[in-house]
Amino acid sequence: MMMNKPNIVVLGAGYGGIMTTIKLEKILGDNDANVTLVNKHDYHYQTTWLHENAAGTLHHDRTRIPIKDVVNFNKINFVQDTVKSIEPSNKKVILEDGELTYDYLVIGLGFESATFGIEGLKEHAFSIYSINSARLIREHIEYNFARYTTEPGDRRDLLTIVVGGAGFTGIEFIAEIANRVPELCQEYDIDPEKVRVMNVEAGPAALAGFDEELVEYAMNRLEEKGVEFRLGTMIKQCNENGILVEKDGEQETIDSQNVIWAAGVTGNSIVEESGFEVSRGRVPVREDLRTPDHDNVFVVGDCAVLFNPETERPYPPTAQIAMQMADTAAHNLKQLVTNSSELETFKPNLQGTVASLGHTDAIGVVFDGKKLYGRSASIMKKVIDNRYLLKLGGIGLMLKKGKLDMFR
Repeated sequence: MMMNKPNIVVLGAGYGGIMTTIKLEKILGDNDANVTLVNKHDYHYQTTWLHENAAGTLHHDRTRIPIKDVVNFNKINFVQDTVKSIEPSNKKVILEDGELTYDYLVIGLGFESATFGIEGLKEHAFSIYSINSARLIREHIEYNFARYTTEPGDRRDLLTIVVGGAGFTGIEFIAEIANRVPELCQEYDIDPEKVRVMNVEAGPAALAGFDEELVEYAMNRLEEKGVEFRLGTMIKQCNENGILVEKDGEQETIDSQNVIWAAGVTGNSIVEESGFEVSRGRVPVREDLRTPDHDNVFVVGDCAVLFNPETERPYPPTAQIAMQMADTAAHNLKQLVTNSSELETFKPNLQGTVASLGHTDAIGVVFDGKKLYGRSASIMKKVIDNRYLLKLGGIGLMLKKGKLDMFR
């Protein structure tokens, strides 16, 4: 009897993957299935906090959560390895150090930066996608500030920070950097007037699709802190000296040794390379979150795309959606392994969106369109973050890693 337990393999321990695993651990009986979680590192990290790590306003250890602290290794097999490819026809996952066979697969491999073919971006710009990439950005900016006071000449390019993209990540990162600059100037004996923090966005507005009043509040707050916005401005090229931008047919060179690209993500390229049907790097999943062409493969998080029938636009690839997808995927896997035919349709419950503008400032729309500004929005942001930790690992994890300074 024990031989016939189906194998469920979950790829990736991001929001979607780790929550699917934790949910399966809770709802599956011992004889229902073997569950294996595969992840490159032995920790899960909060992608939504990486911009703080990159700016140096939050230590990266706060963002990292050891998988063993939230997953019971007596019930779940954990394999620390890197996924190289998936062979859906053979029900196999090829890893760097071996391979796994599965009966059911959950793909939660997260996002990659999309550079839209802009010349030199991959080679010369930084992007925020992991603990290590965030740490590199923080150390690189600090290194350049230290260089400024020790190298001959007035190397303003060392003190110029350019962020490409005014979406969520771009705005949240630039807000943290604006808060960090005064500390860096004090630490490295630099006149704050010499520092430039610039946001370059090809679209006509920052935070596209967000409430206009809130966007205006955010831009005013950031401009007060010295952020320069260049809207309707395309980055044409990035090289070792900075970027070339174009607005209304006019081109301009901006010298910077700190170019951070935050303007686009796509699903993990392994998914497309493994032959799954994709649209812009993401799998257009069915209502039950299975791929269009395989009944035993689910996709959650950034690798999946699902359209909102009301707006006819895809749901945004947020942590909130990934976690809700995990609930549906886990429920449907239980139905399949226990031979129940009724699969649940994924219906997201969008509880609002909050964008941080630094430690005590934020903007948000919550609960049926209520707008929040400033400290109240910031408190709401921390409540959301703490609630996730509670869901992930209980009160102990929330007390250890949570943002409990919300009223300070």
